[in-house]
Amino acid sequence: MDSDERPSKMRKLEPQEDKDLSLQDEAATTTTNANDPLPFSTENDEARAEGEDLADGATEEPKLSKNQLKKRRRHEQWEAGREDRKVKRKEKAKERKERKREVWKEQNADENGNVPRMPPARLPRHFAGKGTQVPITVIFDCNFEDLMYDHELKSLGLQITRCYSDNRKAKYRTHLALSSFGGKMKERFDGVLAQQHTNWKGFRFFEEDFVAVAKKSKEWMAGPQGGEVAGALERSKDKDEAEEGETIYLSSESDNVLTHLKPNSTYIIGGLVDKNRYKGVCYKRAVEHGIKTAKLPIKEYLEMRDRQVLVTNHVLEILLKWMEFGDWGKAFMEVMPKRKGGKLREDGGDDVAGEDAMRDEAEDQDEQEKADAAHDAVEDANGPANVPETEVIEVTKGLPVGETEAD
Repeated sequence: MDSDERPSKMRKLEPQEDKDLSLQDEAATTTTNANDPLPFSTENDEARAEGEDLADGATEEPKLSKNQLKKRRRHEQWEAGREDRKVKRKEKAKERKERKREVWKEQNADENGNVPRMPPARLPRHFAGKGTQVPITVIFDCNFEDLMYDHELKSLGLQITRCYSDNRKAKYRTHLALSSFGGKMKERFDGVLAQQHTNWKGFRFFEEDFVAVAKKSKEWMAGPQGGEVAGALERSKDKDEAEEGETIYLSSESDNVLTHLKPNSTYIIGGLVDKNRYKGVCYKRAVEHGIKTAKLPIKEYLEMRDRQVLVTNHVLEILLKWMEFGDWGKAFMEVMPKRKGGKLREDGGDDVAGEDAMRDEAEDQDEQEKADAAHDAVEDANGPANVPETEVIEVTKGLPVGETEAD
């Protein structure tokens, strides 16, 4: 047979070349015209729809992390159980009333079985209490939103609400104001709290900073509703006859010690809940604006086992108690949480913080459980309201709100 007639021998391909050729063949068989429609299928329809959305400039929704999904599920479960919790609270309140009636009947029934009428359990709606209004203003500087997490902002809102409740029931009431009211805090008060703050008596809300609000405070303290000099202020008035009211930013970083409150004065409390991450922020802010600073005389009156930084509502309550007692030591002991382990310096003995003193984390969890089952302080003033259970507060002595400190 001639060589021309003999079939040529096929060349053996290398593995890589064989792979490249197979890929080319596959691409050639699957390539279609860009204008040809895709075959009908569910997957192709989804791909086409997704392509059209992206072509219109739409972006995909970012995927949530596992922690975010867990938080969302917990929030949904909480919202789903809202009505059940409301019913349970009403049932418990009804049981408490029945028990009180029985106790009242046993203790006050006469020989004929007649029982006098029980006194009301709560103050009437919008009742401002029997306290005396004094010419003192306390401003909460809330321009620290960028330094706090969401749960800290929520805690600050609870503390502000507690401040309103404490001031309303105090023997000597101050004017209250909140500066830099906006952002997430305003959204929370307008939304979650259903704008109940608009009914708060003696509490003003301003978008301006604390400097502008402090100037306005002089006007309402000098007005007909400014209040009268009473309590410990009356005694301190004799010391400051030649002095006018002053504006002081309270900060634990200050070198000045607050010895007493002066009539017609304004005291600013930093609304910062940060677990003491940002030290001296309030102090620097006051110095930058040329505002005088001072700190509470804690070291002068107490021996502390724990940090001396207090939450916002505790600072206000100490000022209220000083106006009632005229004694810083007594005011501190009335307000200070047991976990702080404080005792008066003139006291001997070892009654500082006993074995039952709780750590911050454990107490915070207990506070949240109590808050979830309690009646809201705002409801005391404004009547029943649809306030979410996460916002309720127990209006009793010894329930500090929030897990962090104000500078």
